Amino acid sequence: MATSVVEEGQQSLNGIISDTQTKKLTDLPTELLEHILCFPVLKHDDICNVSCCCKRLHDVCHGRGKVWGHQYKLRWPRLQMFYRQNECCDWLREYKTRHRVGIQIRRTVESISRRFFTEVPCVGQVLGDSFAEIESLGMPEHFCEDELLFILHSDKRKSLTLKYYAKKILYFLRQQNILRSLKTFMEQPADQQSSLEGAVLVDQYCNPLADVTLNSISAQLDEIAEKVKKMLRIKNPSHPSLRIAQGDCSVVQDFELQRQVVCALNSVLYEQLQYKGNEFDYYNPLNSYIHQVLLRRTGIPISLSVLYINLTRKLGVQLEPVNFPNHFLLRWCQKPKGSEDIYDFVYIDAFGKGKQLTAKECEYLIGHQVTADYYSAISTTEVLLRMVGNLLNIGKRGEGNEKSYQLLRDSLDLYLTINPDNVQYLLLQARLYFHLGIWPEKVLDILQHIQALDPSQHGAVGYLVQHTLEHIQHKKHPATPEVKKRSAPEHLEVQYSVGLIMKHKRSGYNCVIYGWDPKCTMSQEWITTMRVHQLSNGANQPFYNVLVQDGTCRYAAQENLEPHAAPLEIGHPEVGRYFSEFANTYYFANEELQTRYPEDVVETLGAVQELYLRPPPGDTSPDQSRQRAAAAAPV
Repeated sequence: MATSVVEEGQQSLNGIISDTQTKKLTDLPTELLEHILCFPVLKHDDICNVSCCCKRLHDVCHGRGKVWGHQYKLRWPRLQMFYRQNECCDWLREYKTRHRVGIQIRRTVESISRRFFTEVPCVGQVLGDSFAEIESLGMPEHFCEDELLFILHSDKRKSLTLKYYAKKILYFLRQQNILRSLKTFMEQPADQQSSLEGAVLVDQYCNPLADVTLNSISAQLDEIAEKVKKMLRIKNPSHPSLRIAQGDCSVVQDFELQRQVVCALNSVLYEQLQYKGNEFDYYNPLNSYIHQVLLRRTGIPISLSVLYINLTRKLGVQLEPVNFPNHFLLRWCQKPKGSEDIYDFVYIDAFGKGKQLTAKECEYLIGHQVTADYYSAISTTEVLLRMVGNLLNIGKRGEGNEKSYQLLRDSLDLYLTINPDNVQYLLLQARLYFHLGIWPEKVLDILQHIQALDPSQHGAVGYLVQHTLEHIQHKKHPATPEVKKRSAPEHLEVQYSVGLIMKHKRSGYNCVIYGWDPKCTMSQEWITTMRVHQLSNGANQPFYNVLVQDGTCRYAAQENLEPHAAPLEIGHPEVGRYFSEFANTYYFANEELQTRYPEDVVETLGAVQELYLRPPPGDTSPDQSRQRAAAAAPV
């Protein structure tokens, strides 16, 4: 009897063990399987492998499920803003599309360096065929932007050439979107156009890589308006402006109450927050960008006026912009039903700490008399044209470097989007592109448009058409770039190589070499202007093309350069055009630059070894020397 009980117990125990041993991973609840498969250590290829194991796991990893949604958000966190919370979509399809777009974008960026290294890269003319392929994928545009940002935010010192062109493409894509927004803005009825929104669009177009949004700018103005209300509440607790909610368009009718708002605003803006006109750096383009005005608390008359007029509007006081010559103003009507008599207005100088002027005092401000037309209110479109016109003039005053040319191009694009038939600026745009040697096909389109608008311009148009056609023909048969080998007899005096970080003995600036000539190749006029003849070896010595820390490009004599004692990165915007990596003590030339100077990489590595990796006294081990040399070269 006892034996049978034991046997029954053993059978029961064996049954439990047997049942436990037959349990599988796939027997777990779906929620638990999803939780396991969402561990951060698992990547997309792991999920693909798991889903191929059996039908159960394949069903758990279905495209609309939690697992692929987690993989998508883990891989591309910036894209989460484009989806509603808990949105159900085919995450696997989204993942595949985003992955495919990423591959195509990288191919496009890599191809630009190979095709346009010898030219001034104008991304607009580069992207045509490449982005036609991307558009054919039918994916959202923000996929492109996300991949470009992914490239830009990768390892700071590596993939410099890839980042250089990714940045240019991102710049171009964002500008195209902003231009579309500006065109939509210009199609709105005049009374619905906000000068603040227009100023933000101008700011965004000139700074497409900055984080500037209308919402963020409006929020900052709301904070200032709240400070003004706080001051009003102390002086007049029943003031009607205190009851105006954000976005409300209420107007305070009583002049005394309006005066209280203006006085409180002046006190907050100019005394408490210390805003002021930038008299000492008036022609700095930052003075025209509304986000920089708010950040630096300084600007020029028109940018401070845009700020001022939008603050008073939030507080129930209606001012109007006045296109006064040389000094933008605002006007404040002192009559209950409005008037066009210039003496019925008080004029406010936002640049001059909100000072209130009569019509006569406005003339004293600029030093000469003007007609009554200059005291009239203007539209938002006219405000934007004047704002962009200021940027245009700053660009024309520039030093002819990359930065000033970019500002000139951007401001011309904006001006001609707002006023597309301005012959003067159309001709300037055509001449600028022609001078830079970029986008010849667009130059022909611009010239054709000018000819249709103003046939009297046929002389200037004909000259540009002829030379632009010659440029297009020349591009079809490009010259083979010169290859400079250090071993050539005429190059034996060249001491330094591309990629070395140098210091100028006289001027003290830090720079990196991106090219050289065995003798000075500049014009006699340049040689005379730069006093090259005063050098001990004159023009008859190697000269080097260098990128300087301050953002300029210079042509320096060999006797004026020396290797930097403590090499550091050179913060020049064009570094990525020539170099693929910063390797701690030097820059590694990209493929295109290596093609031009095929023997310089070895020379640079040798110089780095000699200058910065020299073995300590007594250390003559050949193995250690080889290890140091290998460590100097990028992997």
